[in-house]
Amino acid sequence: MSEAVRTVVPAEALASTDAYRALLLDGTPLIDVRAPVEFARGALPGAVNLPLMNDQERHEVGIRYKQAGQAKAIELGAQLVDGPSRAVRTQAWHDHVQAHPEAVLYCFRGGLRSRIAQFLLSETGVTRPLIEHGYKRVRQFLIDELERLCAATPFTLLAGRTGSGKTLLLARLARHVDLEGIARHRGSSFGNMAAEQPAAIDVEHAITVALMRLEAALPERDPAPLPERARRVWLEDEGKLIGRVCLPPVLRDAMGRAPAVVLKVPMRTRIETCFEDYVPDLLSRYRAGRGEAAAFEAYADHHRQSLGRIRKRLGGVRHTQAGEMLDQALHAHREHDDTSGYAAFIELLLTHYYDPMYDYQLSQKRRRVLFSGDEQQILDWAATDAPAVAGG
Repeated sequence: MSEAVRTVVPAEALASTDAYRALLLDGTPLIDVRAPVEFARGALPGAVNLPLMNDQERHEVGIRYKQAGQAKAIELGAQLVDGPSRAVRTQAWHDHVQAHPEAVLYCFRGGLRSRIAQFLLSETGVTRPLIEHGYKRVRQFLIDELERLCAATPFTLLAGRTGSGKTLLLARLARHVDLEGIARHRGSSFGNMAAEQPAAIDVEHAITVALMRLEAALPERDPAPLPERARRVWLEDEGKLIGRVCLPPVLRDAMGRAPAVVLKVPMRTRIETCFEDYVPDLLSRYRAGRGEAAAFEAYADHHRQSLGRIRKRLGGVRHTQAGEMLDQALHAHREHDDTSGYAAFIELLLTHYYDPMYDYQLSQKRRRVLFSGDEQQILDWAATDAPAVAGG
């Protein structure tokens, strides 16, 4: 089989930036045949990992390459691929293509591994194209695209105090990218959503593709360009990190230059919004795949650990006070299904932890604030591009 693989000519190999763009914009299903450890570090959007070699096999080939050179490494790789797992892996590719007939193969550089997978798949009567230059080339394409889009896109930040409902309002604005949704984290110290966050590279790729799709959806205007309001993309005002994921520096730079619109809501509404996000919604996430007792314990531990992380900034006395309030709220919730105790705990955190941070952050961008108002006022302003109004 190895000699056949070395000489086989791919039925189709996608190699142009136009082809990459079409794959990404269309959401084409992709089969990543790299080892799981490579996939975990970052993959192309829409990819599923069906590896040609597992991590150990890849490690052995790498050692052979260092010790004996490329030819011997290829020889060992061919032996491993020809082993007992060949039928299992080939069947996995075949089954995935049956479910996703438009699927495209790729490996790291679009070389031997994807060609071998393409060859083995062809033996089952299925022919699918590969990305000739693989992950590495498409990754560079996405890096270049993000840089171009960040320079060309008129971003507007949606700012506001914690609990203002910025994410809900963002969803009502036609052209937006939900950074927190992509990062699977609400952005705050308590913002873990009971799910593993994607790798930073996967977040970067998803943001880039979202921006590409917004650009592709714009109507063509030649020669007169579209007005800025029609091209505006809304982003929620975020710090450098969303959970453990660092936003791409080029995007952070663009956000640092972007104007802002400030959502203002009363404290009572903010408490209610925080309650919905961090009590019933969060608990329901922990319940997925767990028993009731285990889910509540994980949920309670989430809040206790989150509170512990802000001890220094909150201050020892208030941290102790907040801990007592949280324990009382958790006990009443667990034993009596009484959730009323969370309101005071939330208000303490908003007043003494989140609001001071927000006031400082807003002071750094006050000159860039275009408008301030409630949800409907901002929607009206966005629709009409009204003149700037003093806000703060």
